[in-house]
Amino acid sequence: MAYPELVKLEGKVRETSKKANKALREELRVPAVLYGPDVEENVHFSIDELELEKILRKPQTKLQELTVDGKSYKTLLKRTEFDPVTDRPIHADFYVLADDQKVTLRVPIKITGNAKGVVENGGRVFKPMNFVRIRVLPADIPAEFEMDISPLEIGQSFHISDLDLEGIIPLDDLSRTIVTIRPPKGADFLENLVAGIADETEEEVVAEGEAAEGEELAEGEEAPEGEEGEDSSEEKTEE
Repeated sequence: MAYPELVKLEGKVRETSKKANKALREELRVPAVLYGPDVEENVHFSIDELELEKILRKPQTKLQELTVDGKSYKTLLKRTEFDPVTDRPIHADFYVLADDQKVTLRVPIKITGNAKGVVENGGRVFKPMNFVRIRVLPADIPAEFEMDISPLEIGQSFHISDLDLEGIIPLDDLSRTIVTIRPPKGADFLENLVAGIADETEEEVVAEGEAAEGEELAEGEEAPEGEEGEDSSEEKTEE
C-alpha cells in the first residue's frame, strides 16, 4: 500500500472580512482555515493558488506540512471550494492531524493491469466506485487503493472486501462492487436479439395451436367457459 507524500506549504495569516478575501483572490491567494482536535482556536490564513492547484492535480490523498506564522502543522486537505464559473479554488479547509485521533476521509481507487476478460474476450471494464470512505489513524492513511484487475474474467468483480484494509475501518459496505468486467457491447445486443426471436417463435407456435383447436369446434358451438380470450403465452420480463 502506498502512503501519501507530505507536501510543504507556506501560509500567511489573514483577515476574515469579505473585502480582505476578495483582495487575496485577486492576488492569486486562496483564503483557508486550519482546525483540528489539538487546535485551540481556528487559524485563518491564505496560501498561494498555484501551490494549491499542484496538490489538487494529484488523484491521491493530500497530506501537507503547513507552516503558518512560524508554526508547523501536519495537515490533511479536507475540503476545497471552487468558483462555479471559473473553477478556480476560492477556499480550503485543512485538518490538523493528531497521532492518536482517527480521521475520516475518502481514498481514491486506482486500477492497474489488463483484465483477462477484456484481452481474451473483448469484455468491458465497468468501475462504479472511484473512492472508498474510511476511518483510520494518521500513520495508516493510504495515498490510494490499488487493484490489479488482470485475473478478472467476464462477469467477475472486485469488491471493497478485496482491498487491503489492515488497520483501516471501511465506512462503505464491504459487498459494494468496485470494478467488474462486462461482456462485449455487441454480445449484449446479440443475446437480447436471440432471446427476442425465441419469444416470437414461441408466440407463433401458441397462436397456431389455438387456431387448430378452434377448427375442431362444431360450427356455432362456444368454447368452454374460461378458455375464451385466455392468453396462454408467458409474460416476458426484461433483464
